[in-house]
Amino acid sequence: MTHTYNITGMTCTGCLAKVQEILSQVNNVEKVDISLAEGTADITMKKHVVTADLQQALAAYPKYQLSEAEAHHHTMSMADDTENRSWLQTYKPILLIFGYILVASIIAGSYAGGFNTITAMRIFMSGFFLVFSFFKLLDIAGFADSYAMYDVVAKRWRRWGYAYVFVELGLGLAFALNIAPVTVNAIMVAVMTISLIGVLQSVFNKRKIRCACLGAVFNLPMSTVTIIEDGLMILMGVVMLGIM
Repeated sequence: MTHTYNITGMTCTGCLAKVQEILSQVNNVEKVDISLAEGTADITMKKHVVTADLQQALAAYPKYQLSEAEAHHHTMSMADDTENRSWLQTYKPILLIFGYILVASIIAGSYAGGFNTITAMRIFMSGFFLVFSFFKLLDIAGFADSYAMYDVVAKRWRRWGYAYVFVELGLGLAFALNIAPVTVNAIMVAVMTISLIGVLQSVFNKRKIRCACLGAVFNLPMSTVTIIEDGLMILMGVVMLGIM
């Protein structure tokens, strides 16, 4: 069953992520879909959850006020945007980004009479971190809130979400300039491995949360695609370290 509620006090994607995280932890709540523009939340439940319990969950954050919508009887929720899209439609943004970066890296690695794999991988990693940090910089607070929902470090230290954006930016610039490649690759492997731990936990626990890889700009679900994304970067870093 799904109920629709009005929620006031949300002003940004960071607020949305925080409210979604809190309500998702309420017992018997299966899924929380929030519309920031409309100020509403469609909450899918295993068993009926009384409104008072939902309000109590938000009590520590008085700026967020939850109330029942006028038509709050049991209804099926409006089609969930993510569930109604095909796999290709859902991941189109990230596939396009990877495609552009891949083409650029292939061009950079190509030269007369051969192909420089090391250069191609270095440019790919540079493009990856520069592009992904760009989207996170568009809404750092929103990214930090989303990242804190699953990253093992950001859960305990929220500021890591803010720092992570600039770590990615720094890695992108370092790869582009080919600065201290051994050190940079080692840092990258360590950072991405820590990030992967939180991703694996969320996917294996089947938590339906938004992936923060592209910041708060795109609504991408956490899935095996995220695991592949992080795993690929770790693999490339390890290969680079092995060759150097």
